[in-house]
Amino acid sequence: MTGSFMDTFSKTNESGFADALTCEARGLDLLREAVQASGTAGVAIPEVLSVDEKTLVIPRIFGRPATADLMAGLGEGLAGIHQQQATRYGLDHDNYIGLARQKNTWSDDWGQFFLDYRLGYQVGLIRNSQVRAEFEQVLSRNAVALVAFLNRHCDRPSLIHGDLWSGNALFDRERAWLIDPAVYYGDREADLAMTEFFGGFEPAFYQAYDRVWPRTMAYPAKRSIYNLYHALNHYNLFGSGYLGACRQLLLDFETCLTSSER
Repeated sequence: MTGSFMDTFSKTNESGFADALTCEARGLDLLREAVQASGTAGVAIPEVLSVDEKTLVIPRIFGRPATADLMAGLGEGLAGIHQQQATRYGLDHDNYIGLARQKNTWSDDWGQFFLDYRLGYQVGLIRNSQVRAEFEQVLSRNAVALVAFLNRHCDRPSLIHGDLWSGNALFDRERAWLIDPAVYYGDREADLAMTEFFGGFEPAFYQAYDRVWPRTMAYPAKRSIYNLYHALNHYNLFGSGYLGACRQLLLDFETCLTSSER
């Protein structure tokens, strides 16, 4: 920034949903408030300079490759965001994850919320009736076990980014910047699971997160359950290339729940 000039980035609404960018702006504001409350220095959220149905304007982030220290700052900062207290799961409005609508409501029951508003909603969107029926059968026969398992292994609602893959974490010389959120209040480990959906972040990120707030022993099982949501979303958006991942995660999902009941 030089004088009164600020280099900006304008994002155009290509989603087909009139409120997509305004929902994104609300998510950025919620994350920024959480960062400020946590006092973390390793993560920042870009300020929303303007937003309407067509365009979202934020300061431009001049990215660079992440170092181990920057990755550690992201891990510590994310744990700080997750530690901000909340009283209920979900959100008071629907928002978007990528190009897809993300359904929300307020709930006191995390397991039921995730079953109905994440997995169940995505399965209901599957256009192929045979595949949809296949997946509905698995969810139906595991519904009680899934709700009980998730409620048993989630301590409290945390504000989560919701779509935390490497493309949504940028780095400058000083810190990480989180963009393109799909926020809601849920299990913090759903964010961590998403970081591994496309291969995972650097080890320094997970080591730093665990120093602040260690992952639970149930995390490996929950990772398959939570990433099934993202696989289903990608299948519904982009087609059959993701069907194999959905079926594998569905198998892992059922295996995890069966093992947890023993």
